[in-house]
Amino acid sequence: MRIAYVTPYQGPTVVKRRPIIRNRSVSNRIKIELVARLLHESGHEVEVISHGEVVENRLTFYPGFSETELFDTGIPVYYVSSLPIRRLNGLWAGQRARQFLKRRHQLRPFDLVIVFNLKPPQVSCADYAIRDLGTPVILQYEDDVFVTVEGKAFSGWIARRQHAAYKRILNRISGCIGVSPHLLSQAPSTIPTLLLRGVVGDDVFEAGNQADGIRKNWVVFAGTHIESNGVQELMTAWKLAGLLNWELHISGFGQLTEQLRKTAEGDPSIVFHGFVSREELVRLISSAKICANPYALSETPGNVFAFKIIEYLAAGAHVITTPMGTLEPELEQGVTYIPNNRPETIATALKRVIENRAYERTATQTALQTYGSRAVLESLDKLLQQVTSRRVQTRESRMSPITK
Repeated sequence: MRIAYVTPYQGPTVVKRRPIIRNRSVSNRIKIELVARLLHESGHEVEVISHGEVVENRLTFYPGFSETELFDTGIPVYYVSSLPIRRLNGLWAGQRARQFLKRRHQLRPFDLVIVFNLKPPQVSCADYAIRDLGTPVILQYEDDVFVTVEGKAFSGWIARRQHAAYKRILNRISGCIGVSPHLLSQAPSTIPTLLLRGVVGDDVFEAGNQADGIRKNWVVFAGTHIESNGVQELMTAWKLAGLLNWELHISGFGQLTEQLRKTAEGDPSIVFHGFVSREELVRLISSAKICANPYALSETPGNVFAFKIIEYLAAGAHVITTPMGTLEPELEQGVTYIPNNRPETIATALKRVIENRAYERTATQTALQTYGSRAVLESLDKLLQQVTSRRVQTRESRMSPITK
């Protein structure tokens, strides 16, 4: 099967050519790579199409190009052009992604289109594939498009117009991959769905096995340094907790990085790693006894889910996190929930988990069995088979003569 994977992928070359630091997402990149690889290993031909979004408004045209540092030599990655002018950025990206998908389809037809979330390029490509090509579309649904990251409903006429477009796509997709039951509930009940909170690479499994019994007194945060991720609150909590012989390790980068570094000055127990390679990130989380996800509490539980929670658990760490919707009871064995991400709350949880040695309570095997590469590969194959067979049945029913 030939698959177009329309995503916000950010590979090494686009990072060098475009100013995307403010919206850089390592977790999305990793998940996209893992899913694309699994599809490729199943015998499918996959092409990744990305809009390589530039969110900073500027009068600069960024031409489209192909990724030169591929994560897999059998999976090409294409970036459409970008024109980051206010009120034109999204429209431009949508039109260019649609045109590029059309050209690639004319060259060699796609059998399936997978869109990662519902930003303008994905909406435009999904609409084209469904309406003009008659090609089944699977939505990989990661972030609720109807509410903010804090779970608050959008308002205004622009939001209403966008929501109408989202609903049209949701009502016409052929399958849905969602990170939470809440997001899957927005898809039609008649289509095949797959709950996929994350994908655990083999590197996490191997590193976790090697680290057993030699874990360090580390609390690790991995992610973008933005307000919703709670890294600032975590650092304040760290100072409040006053933990002896423990270290806080922070990887990633973002708008708050310089401010956070200044806050940590003079405190040797806080270690910044910045952007790290995949190998270094896996080493960090596999060396830690505790990993933290102090995400801002949402008014709509399940509107997002942190992919890193699954990686933390699979790596053998205990996870301290705010609730992000309903989680399987077996996975919750390795989780300590905090009711909010206020520094005082986080500090109390850190001290309690360490004093009670709750970090010894993990859910490694469940995470690997449910979201390891082999399990996800089987789940994806099953979903694609369901989508394909459903399409064939629909065609046959339309072609069969009407009998009385």
